[in-house]
Amino acid sequence: MLRRRTKPTVAPDPSLRGNRPSPLGLAVATLAGLSSLLSFQPYGWWPVQFLALAWLFYQVGMGSSTRRATLLGWAFGFGWSVAGMHWLYVFMTRFAHLPIFLATIGVILLGLYMGLYGAFATGVATWLRRRWSLPVGAFLLLVLPVTWGLSEWLRGWVFTGFPWAASGYAHDTAPLAGYAPLVGVYGIGVLVALCAGCIVMLTQRARWPAIGLLAVVLAAGAGLRTVAWTEETGQPITVRLLQGNIPQDRKFDLAFLNSILDKYRGMITQAPADLVATPETAIPVFPHQLPDGYLEGLQQFSTATGSTLALGMPLLDGPQQYANSVVALSPQPQPYRYDKAHLVPFGEFIPPGFRWFTDMLNLPLNDATRGKALQAPFAVKDQLVLPNICYEDVFGEEIAYQLRNAPRPATLLLNVSNLSWYGQSVAIPQHLQISRMRTLETGRPMLRSTNDGATAIIDGRGTITQLLPFYEEGMLTATLRGTAGFTPYVRFGNAAFLVLGALALLGAWFAGRRYRSKQSA
Repeated sequence: MLRRRTKPTVAPDPSLRGNRPSPLGLAVATLAGLSSLLSFQPYGWWPVQFLALAWLFYQVGMGSSTRRATLLGWAFGFGWSVAGMHWLYVFMTRFAHLPIFLATIGVILLGLYMGLYGAFATGVATWLRRRWSLPVGAFLLLVLPVTWGLSEWLRGWVFTGFPWAASGYAHDTAPLAGYAPLVGVYGIGVLVALCAGCIVMLTQRARWPAIGLLAVVLAAGAGLRTVAWTEETGQPITVRLLQGNIPQDRKFDLAFLNSILDKYRGMITQAPADLVATPETAIPVFPHQLPDGYLEGLQQFSTATGSTLALGMPLLDGPQQYANSVVALSPQPQPYRYDKAHLVPFGEFIPPGFRWFTDMLNLPLNDATRGKALQAPFAVKDQLVLPNICYEDVFGEEIAYQLRNAPRPATLLLNVSNLSWYGQSVAIPQHLQISRMRTLETGRPMLRSTNDGATAIIDGRGTITQLLPFYEEGMLTATLRGTAGFTPYVRFGNAAFLVLGALALLGAWFAGRRYRSKQSA
């Protein structure tokens, strides 16, 4: 009996024949990854991300080998990472004083490492496609979205993690933002990849179902934006958030110490408020190095005016044991400190075997001790404020963990930061975008006090209600309330995204089994 030959589900691309893509193919993949920069702030053209990923998925979906798909994913991930994190070059040349060629090599090496996660996404997906004999629809709409999301999740914790520029962050104001309280930023990353897969399916016979699925995903996300997962609670409090705009090259120079301390003392005591917050390391020295009576004077102001002061400063706990901390001085003197728990590799802790490199950078406070994973918030009237320091708000799962496990969950989040290390780059608007995603995930307002931006107030639904201009000295004053209640993401963290991903892979396996049965009939 003759068996009728079936029509291939995806036409092969002659340019991708062989075991590996051409140099031109790798260059185009890198450029496609670089274009992702436009999807993030300060540009905010989030549809570009759909198109960039759709290009990658189209190339990978052409029936190529696992090796070819892996190399294309690596090149794409390299371009994506260099675009999203190129501002590290400013830090390495301007403040770490590395030669230009070494700083360039550093950014390239980081990009090559980060590109491995893109290689994982496309390589593993293609391997599963061949292993399970998947039809194109299951590959593009189930497997690739899941492996893309898993690659970003892995990037968020392997070697302590560096999840900056995860794809979901570009959608803080887009329709997909509605999914943040359910599945978090990595779950949104899966949906971004699903939308890209739908775009690729427009080249196939099943274009109308793909259009319908794309419309449903975006419309459902827009509808979810209207759901209030948390509600306001407690008394309104007044806040003053300080932005000192101290030049980074002066911040840790003892010749400028007194002028910095005088500036912040004047800003803090200018007017009372229920909460006055300074940026990260606004006080750049340990308490015993301060002029006599400095902290005592601030405590007297707190007691006299009923103001709680949240001070960013380092704390010394013993020889070579210090923490990057927030100290709260309250009207009824009660010791409070929050110690940064998730430290920046090379900047705040030294990975094994890399002391030679950190010695080259010659950074202050570059080997800090970690704070506990679960730390209590501090009280301002009946509001509970949970600090996080700079880079820590990139890790949404850790903030969610603190909220769901605290005996008394925080009603407000407070981020204190200093991104002056990165000059006038995209780092500040990107970091603000990350903070907006945290408010969407948790339903908690976020207060941000920074050295030169972005000092802002974000409500529990991701809307920026007030924002100071970048790179200027200023104070932001507001009255607001915190929120109570848990979003699904706070309750379950990334577990929901991982379970749904596992179910999608199971569905793909069944689709492949059914497809094989039809082919053999």
